[in-house]
Amino acid sequence: MPPTSRICCGVVALALIAGPAAAQEFRGPFAEAIEGREDAELETDRDSFTPATSLVGRGWTMVESSYSFIDNRISPDSHSFPEILTRVGVSDWLELRLGWNYETGGGGAVSGSEIGGDEETGSRETETTFLYGFKVRLSEQDAWLPNSAVIVHASTPTSGPNSATQFVTAYVAGWTLPNEWSLDSSIRYVAADEEGDHFNQWAPSIVLKVPMGEQWKAHAEYFGNFSQNRANDTNGQYFSPGVHYLVTPNCEIGTRVGWGLNDDAADFFSNVGLGLRF
Repeated sequence: MPPTSRICCGVVALALIAGPAAAQEFRGPFAEAIEGREDAELETDRDSFTPATSLVGRGWTMVESSYSFIDNRISPDSHSFPEILTRVGVSDWLELRLGWNYETGGGGAVSGSEIGGDEETGSRETETTFLYGFKVRLSEQDAWLPNSAVIVHASTPTSGPNSATQFVTAYVAGWTLPNEWSLDSSIRYVAADEEGDHFNQWAPSIVLKVPMGEQWKAHAEYFGNFSQNRANDTNGQYFSPGVHYLVTPNCEIGTRVGWGLNDDAADFFSNVGLGLRF
């Protein structure tokens, strides 16, 4: 057999041997998320109004998405989706964040990634926004020193009545208790601008998360949206329980509901979504 023929036969033989192995290795970008890969516990920022104290982690990417329904007291009901947030782990202490959302209805803010006031608009408005920023780990739990992180992002409208970019800074801290319960709290500040009205927005929150077995977790949360120096200041406050289920170590689904505690808050809201890590 000529040398060139032997070389061709060898290449074909190697392809036949390696082909099945290569096919098994290439399972697509979401394979690890679906099949599961052991690593730190998955914690999405969409679980509750209070963001997670943890970061996505070096080499990981997490995609979060959800739908929110708000039953406003006076204005038309609001719908917010897909509330996309992509978190990319640059290092163990830094992640980059990109997001996009479409919202229609009479206003309100019950998602942790939303910004602006809680005041109902009185009419139906539609808006799309693009979010970009980062999250930095500040400390890990050590006795009374909490897990903590800071989030800085901006949100730029891509359509709708508002055109001003708004900047958000959030600080979150919490502890894992001896019984594996976790208690987290956050404060969010927004330099807000709505149709030429410049004001400050403060959003405090606190959440208690309780594991129920290896895959289920429930939480109870309080949060508020308080405006300062606005033409019509508001102080909407909410109570919100929720449950979350780990389908795999890298795929979570969850839902939460909430009721307004005063006249400045919406009557009711619900949120359902998922997080996928790969």
